[in-house]
Amino acid sequence: MMAALVSSDSLVTRALAADNAAMARLMSRAEAGTPECRPALAKLYAKAGRAHVIGITGVPGSGKSTLVSTLTLKLRASGKRVGIIAVDPSSPYSGGSIMGDRIRMSELVSDEGVFIRSMATRGAHGGMARASLEAVDVLDAAGFDYVIIETVGVGQAEVEIARAAHTVVVVSAPGLGDDIQAIKAGILEIADVHVVSKCDRSDANRTISDLKSMLTMGLALGGSKSWHTPVVPTSSANGEGFEQLIDCLDRHGQLMLTTDAGKERVRRIAEFRMLKTAEELLHQRFLDSRQGALAAVSAQLSDRLISPYQAAERLLNGINLQGKS
Repeated sequence: MMAALVSSDSLVTRALAADNAAMARLMSRAEAGTPECRPALAKLYAKAGRAHVIGITGVPGSGKSTLVSTLTLKLRASGKRVGIIAVDPSSPYSGGSIMGDRIRMSELVSDEGVFIRSMATRGAHGGMARASLEAVDVLDAAGFDYVIIETVGVGQAEVEIARAAHTVVVVSAPGLGDDIQAIKAGILEIADVHVVSKCDRSDANRTISDLKSMLTMGLALGGSKSWHTPVVPTSSANGEGFEQLIDCLDRHGQLMLTTDAGKERVRRIAEFRMLKTAEELLHQRFLDSRQGALAAVSAQLSDRLISPYQAAERLLNGINLQGKS
């Protein structure tokens, strides 16, 4: 006989007490899009809002996972609790994460003050799935001081992290084929903090110098009157630069709390969450409402009896936008 499903609502109290199993279950249900868990997630959202949410992005090979691991160890040394959402590519078949928990973070797994969760993009344009942001809420409500979102690192699709995090760190590394990989990736302007990893390498100075020159020329747009985007050289091999990085993160986090620009950014994050969720709900309602029409209309389109625009209009006509909340 199958055991009764534990309700999401009954997991809230345990999640607020940072029970790992309860937090993991709620994240899994959020990722599955289970409507049953929405009231529980709403309760956690109401309790959240205290954690400093840090987005870390950069092209593959820049050392993001290693940087996150070292940064977390440094934050833990000062007694801070750290949650990590590692956003991985999705399997085209299951929709799940294809990388799993990061091997480079294995030394953190036994630390009760660290919670690591790998989550799939699930095809989300911009690299941020709704469930990843709900996982942030779970960790935030559970009392974690910092929640770090490490993105996939695929280039132009990474810019959505700037709409989801209080502070965005763009990681560059020397020797990846471009002096400034962020230019090629189109993510230079979203940085609140630039990190040049592997700064113990001899060719790191050129990357550092080029970044600083570009910031001086105003080619990066992430700065403001109250914040000038710093370039922080780090080395996970010898721990160099991490105290400076943490200082920059904390100073930027304070700006989010004390300045009008910071409060406006927090408001824009809330707006982004709303639109992201509405987009997913609309997509699902569209599929539910028009499932029977899909085969017929696509057959007409395949036979070239109608154009793609005509096919889309036929699907949209009569869609039930009201749906159920």
